[in-house]
Amino acid sequence: MNEPTQDLFREDAQLRECGATLLRADERGLLLDRTVFYPLGGGQAGDAGWLRLADGREIAIADTRKGEGGEILHIPAPDTVLDGLVPGLALTAHIDWARRHAHMRFHTAIHLLCALVPHPVDGCSITAGYARLDFHTTEPLDKEALTAGLARLVAGAHAVSHSWISDEQLDANPGLVRSMSVQPPRGTGRVRVLKIEGVDLQPCGGTHVANTAEIGPVIVTKIEKKSAKTRRVVLGFAS
Repeated sequence: MNEPTQDLFREDAQLRECGATLLRADERGLLLDRTVFYPLGGGQAGDAGWLRLADGREIAIADTRKGEGGEILHIPAPDTVLDGLVPGLALTAHIDWARRHAHMRFHTAIHLLCALVPHPVDGCSITAGYARLDFHTTEPLDKEALTAGLARLVAGAHAVSHSWISDEQLDANPGLVRSMSVQPPRGTGRVRVLKIEGVDLQPCGGTHVANTAEIGPVIVTKIEKKSAKTRRVVLGFAS
């Protein structure tokens, strides 16, 4: 059975680097014993960055994906030379912080959007350039009203934190799950729950800012009718 990668970002999304040991390097990607890199999942894009070896050599990482058994795979940039990468090699993992911080700001912002739109979510995408949520509803949504609501919640400087509950506790509180398309990860015996003080509480494994004020100016750039029962809301940074 594969050993899971220690996912340091689950407890501290502000970590930008960490020391690690290379466990494997093959066509699937580079596997480390621990990492600050978030893998694609829950609608959030995987991290990019670089791995710095003890001799100063740097390996560019273009993406991060989930492997088997809790593995987190670091995907090298195309044409990267992997010569000399052997198990046991010590290195330092560095994320592209500007890109990750944009993910964190947008991911927290879509939780605010969930608080403003009381309908189930049936699609989500979070990148460094935009974020979108698809809501299962036939009701029209107002672009200006939602932008104003987001500005109010951002300015409210609500604390953002997380905790862990058991699978059984989640089963006893099904109303916590807002998403129809992405279910909370199970199997480890516990589920991570994100709390935005006085605003939102729901299972989420993504990375977030520590306070809604850190999101900064965010606006609704587009609202689309994707189907008879789906309304897509797209967010962008105002500056």
